[in-house]
Amino acid sequence: MKHEKMKMGMVSHCILGLSLLILVGAVFYLTGDFLGFLDLQKQLKNACNDAGNDAPVSYDEEARPSLSRRCNLFEGRWVFDNQTVRLYEERNCSFMLPEFACERYGRKDFKYRNWRWQPHHCDLPRFNGTALFEKIRGKKVVFVGDSLNRNQWTSMLCLMESAVGLASPRRVVRDENMHTFESIEYNATIALYWSPFLVESNCDDPIIHRVKDRVVRLMGIEKHARHWNDADILVFNSYLWWTDPMTIAWGTSLGSSDTRNKTVDKMSTRLYEMVLDVWSDWLEININRTKTKMFFMSPSPFHL
Repeated sequence: MKHEKMKMGMVSHCILGLSLLILVGAVFYLTGDFLGFLDLQKQLKNACNDAGNDAPVSYDEEARPSLSRRCNLFEGRWVFDNQTVRLYEERNCSFMLPEFACERYGRKDFKYRNWRWQPHHCDLPRFNGTALFEKIRGKKVVFVGDSLNRNQWTSMLCLMESAVGLASPRRVVRDENMHTFESIEYNATIALYWSPFLVESNCDDPIIHRVKDRVVRLMGIEKHARHWNDADILVFNSYLWWTDPMTIAWGTSLGSSDTRNKTVDKMSTRLYEMVLDVWSDWLEININRTKTKMFFMSPSPFHL
């Protein structure tokens, strides 16, 4: 499976509130329309730079309620909407990480939370957390990657928690690289698996991963991948960590006697392509595509 295209969306650290676009919209397959992705990112950047425009916009949820095949979600614009009630508030989300708790730590400008994507010929339906829980009842959703996917996992849980309330029975478990939320009522699991390179590296600790001298075992997929094969929905990302100098290890494990190392001073698109080949080949052999849906999230310039 040479990077089978499964559409997933783009996201911005500076606009965490807009992650609804990722969770609701269709996005890019593994080798999808990257130019279209860049165009969306450009429009988002322009919208953020224009955040001083407070003019309200109307939002008629009943005007065009359906998303038909004729509606192109990638053609639209960013609009400033200060009338629609937000789906959740930062202070009410028990999953909000301190480094993204802008309100808690004194940020005064919150206009960035009012931007939303408006397709030209239809409306995105308002997010319904209860309906999504029903969709994933008895299923397991796993986000795999770095802090970009961690943001998606956090934002999704904030949205879901707002829908069902804090009193809804749950179980939250952290086990090495896997951080898992389980809804008892819906028998649904939403998990985050920390693996910034997708393959084995010395940056695999989900807490202490800011390692100066990075070492990546390019062919070492099994250490992480064995934790993915029971998922019903897999959402992957990996890009930013490949842009720094690193040592590539060839061998059976990091530090083994048969390991051969090669130092790379700048990002190599060939190495990135090779690891995606290793990753996609593992999925082709080990994942049942009639059961599991897989997505790869494109990189976000705002994450750099």
